Amino acid sequence: MTPFAAEIIGTMLMILLGNGVVANVVLKGTKGNNSGWIVITTAWALAVFVGVSVAGPISGAHLNPAVTLGLAFAGKFSWNLVPTYIAAEMIGAMLGAFLVWLFNKDHFAITENEEDKLACFSTIPAIRKPLSNMISEIIGTFVLIFVIYHFSDPSISLHTDPNAKIGLGTVGALPVTFLVWVIGLSLGGTTGYAINPARDLGPRIMHAILPIKGSSDWGYAWVPIAGPIFGAALAAILYGLLN
Repeated sequence: MTPFAAEIIGTMLMILLGNGVVANVVLKGTKGNNSGWIVITTAWALAVFVGVSVAGPISGAHLNPAVTLGLAFAGKFSWNLVPTYIAAEMIGAMLGAFLVWLFNKDHFAITENEEDKLACFSTIPAIRKPLSNMISEIIGTFVLIFVIYHFSDPSISLHTDPNAKIGLGTVGALPVTFLVWVIGLSLGGTTGYAINPARDLGPRIMHAILPIKGSSDWGYAWVPIAGPIFGAALAAILYGLLN
């Protein structure tokens, strides 16, 4: 497992499970149809847990170009690695979206509402006002990146070794899980909280490629790309000023 492969697989699993819950809630005839926003935000948070658990030990589990750029902006990640990580995140997002379609193919076939089908791939604003939608994505991503800057490894102080560390293993993925969960519950209702350019763009490309009727809404696609990037930059600026 290389960092490139880890980012692909981690992002793929995150999108499979994250967009998979959207498909379960909105597509016609599924067992989870109309089960609501709590189900979506909870499963999305747990999808992040799965992706981080797999990729974390190898790549650091960015799974998100906004995280990659945010860490680079703050000097916590090498700019030389940024293109490789973003490419892996895009590939993983596209693979995950393909698996969502393959898994739910029969339900896509019987769902007439084109917007519901697009929602299984990409975000759609509740009220389409680009400036307001952009602000929502900026704020949501700002919270994500700024809090991630403050995550720390657990440690104990021992007389024999003051720097001794306690590893939490997979449980170490819980902080970002709760972070994504609260962002979804509190800040996700306006745009669907992309807070991740690859999470939106990769699946949107797959929606355009796969045999699914309906518009891929490319006129909106710039918002969940630009908003998270600006949010990550603002988080880096504030973090730099305070530290």
